[in-house]
This record gives sequence, C-alpha cells and structure tokens, in this order.
Amino acid sequence: MPTTQRQLPRFRETTQRELDRFKQHAAPARVPGELPHAAAITIPALGKASASQISRTRTGAQRSVLVLASSIVVAFLAAANAPSPLYERYETAWHASPLIGTIAFAGYAVAVIVGLLCLKELPALLGRRVVLLGAIAGQVLALALFAVAGSFALIVVGRVLQGLASGAALSTLSAAMVESDAEHGTVASAASPGAGSGSGALLSGLIVQFLPDPRQTIYLILAAILTTQALFVVRVMPRGQRRPLSWKAVSPQVAVPADAKTTFMSTAPVVFAVWGLSGFYAALSPALYGALSRSDSVWQSALPLFALLAAATATTIVLRRLNGRAQTIIGAVAMLVGLGITVAAIESGSTWLYLVASAVAGVGFGAGFQGPMRRMAPQAADAQRQALLSAVFLVAYVGLGVSAVIPGALISSGAALTAVAIALAAALAVLTAPALYAATRARTAHEIS
Repeated sequence: MPTTQRQLPRFRETTQRELDRFKQHAAPARVPGELPHAAAITIPALGKASASQISRTRTGAQRSVLVLASSIVVAFLAAANAPSPLYERYETAWHASPLIGTIAFAGYAVAVIVGLLCLKELPALLGRRVVLLGAIAGQVLALALFAVAGSFALIVVGRVLQGLASGAALSTLSAAMVESDAEHGTVASAASPGAGSGSGALLSGLIVQFLPDPRQTIYLILAAILTTQALFVVRVMPRGQRRPLSWKAVSPQVAVPADAKTTFMSTAPVVFAVWGLSGFYAALSPALYGALSRSDSVWQSALPLFALLAAATATTIVLRRLNGRAQTIIGAVAMLVGLGITVAAIESGSTWLYLVASAVAGVGFGAGFQGPMRRMAPQAADAQRQALLSAVFLVAYVGLGVSAVIPGALISSGAALTAVAIALAAALAVLTAPALYAATRARTAHEIS
C-alpha cells in the first residue's frame, strides 16, 4: 500500500482532534439562554430540540398571560356587579330613593369612560405590570370602602374608584389577551366581562341571602381574590416597554383606525344596545324581578342578570368559529327577540318568561359584542389595537350608564318601573335594527372578517 494511503486515516484523526480542540477553546461567549455555537454545529439535533423547548416555553408564558388577564377581567367585573343585589337594602337602610343607587352605578360607568379616554396610555408610560398592580390596588380600596360604608356617599366614591381602575386596566387586559393568542384572546376578551358580571351578581345574591355579615362578606372575598391575582401579575405579566411621560398621552383621545371606521360605525349601535341592556339589568332588574315575582329573595332577584350574562358567555364560546358578520347578525336577531319576549313577560307578569327573555337577550349580548370585536380586530395594527378597544369600550360603557341613569331618573320622578322597562326595550330595539341591516348588507371579505 502506498505511504500516502497508509497515512490518510492518521491524518484525518489528527485533523478531527485539532478541530475539536479549536471548537472547545474558540467558541464565543454566549448570552444566558442562547444556544452554544459549537453544539449547534456538531450536534444539530440538540439545537432543534432546544428551539422546540424554547417555543414551548414561550407558548406556555403566553397562555399564562391569557389566563391571568382573563381572570382579572372576570374579577373586576364581578366586583363591579357585586353591589347590585344590595342596592335595595341600601335604599331601605339609608332611606334613599332609587335614583341614588342609579347615580352610584352611573358614577362607575362615567369613571370607566374617563379611565378609558385619559389613562389608556399609562401602560406604555409605566409598563403593563405597574398599571395592573395600581388598578388592582384601586379595586381593593373600593371594596374596602363598600365594606365599611354607612351611607351612599362612600358607595359613590368607591364606584368612581372602581371605574377609574377598570378604565385604566380593561383595554390593557384586552390587548394582552389578543396579543398572547389572536384567536382565543379575542374570544376571552369578549367572554370575560359577561362571565365576571354574571358570577359577581349571583355570588353576591347568594352571600347576602345565606351568609352572615352580607354587606361585608362578598367584598372581603373579592378583595382576597384580587390580592392573589396581584401576586401572579408580578410573576407572569411582562413589564412592557416604557417611554417618557407627556401631557398628550393622558389627554382624552378616541382612535379608530381608518380601515376599521366603517365597521365601527355600523356596529356601534348594537354594542351600545347590548351593553345598555346589561346596564339596565345590573341597576334595575332586581327590582323588576321582585315586582313580577312579589318576592323579596335577594339571590332570586340576581337570576335575570345571571341568566343574561351566562347565556352571553356561553354564546361567545359556542360561536367562536363563526366570522364577525355572522355573529353580529345572530346577536342582533337574538337581541330583538329577547326584547320582544321581555315586553311579553312584563305584560303577563311572568317571572319564568322573564328569565327566558333574559337568556335569549344574553345570546344577543354575547354575539352582539363578540361579532363587532371579531370584525374590527384584524383591521387594526398591533400599535392601534389598544386605542381601538378603548373606543369600543367607550361606546359600551356610555350605553351601560345611559340605560341605567335615565330609567332610574324616570322611576324616581314617579314613572312605573314596568312602563319604563317596556320603553327602554323599544329604544334598544330601535338601535339594534340598523346594525342588523348593515351586517346583512356586508359583502366584501374586509367587511365580513
């Protein structure tokens, strides 16, 4: 055998040893968490496995953010609706008119609007984590005021504080849900408010009816839940990027991207209507159910609001695969049918028919809110989405407040509760019908979404 051929294996072995020594000593320093360059060259499978592990870790973190953000919305809205079953007791104990309770509820709605308009940029200025911790602290303080209240004055102050905290946090939480998972985040953003509102009202009614210290217990339970969530915010929620403070950032602004304006204008009436119905239910439905049933049961008076919002939440989940146009149509139709059954229930004095009407209208609430959200979300860039969500919630909470304050004022001036409820149902139907017509006329993929 020639010498060159005999030396070739030895040469290859020496070359491989030198190459290995070079990789060991010359590999560049790496940032913690970054794959080693040598390992990536010599063992490609290890690099692929590590990338897969990193992807799973990132997905797990995004899922944690989605779950946490959704649970905070549920807790915020549960806290917002917890006083509803207690308003009649407050009015009796403090010798107040129904208008005072309605004003307290309206104070919450107005404060939410102020928070949405003036505080929506706080996450960019201070970071999401700081804003959420501050909002949770505001909610806990409001619940403490409710627990020690001896008059409606502290209730109103607490409601305003709740509203500001919710306004600062709601669009931030919605944006966090959508960014963590475009599909499931949109569903959670639409379903969480209804789940929180319904569970809060029913839980409050049950506690008031069956547990001791009814005017304190529900608030202490919710405060404990929110405090626990604050600990998870510290662990799970990203800090977010911050930028210098400017007065322009806290000035009232409503931003609807050009691509979303047509959809926003055509769906705003149904968003107003479904949240308006929710506002009436939260403020005055317990009294209406009591008048129909001739019962003073607190937990039963919370059933219509629970039926409305439970049906809304279930609808949001069941219809999540449908496009925004289809959901808007379903929501508008269910809203009109539910309002019609409501009038029939009031005229006949039937409590079971009123509960059926509440559930049917709840389908309208769920689809009538998720449909527009689903249609508008793809029409805004990431940087525009939070401002757009603020605009949607602005319309929602204007409807919430107006539909509680005006009926409350009419009832306080001597109008019959049943007559006011029928008139409100007619007004909400008038608002819903044009949105149904606009949705059925949508033809392009951009309009349907």
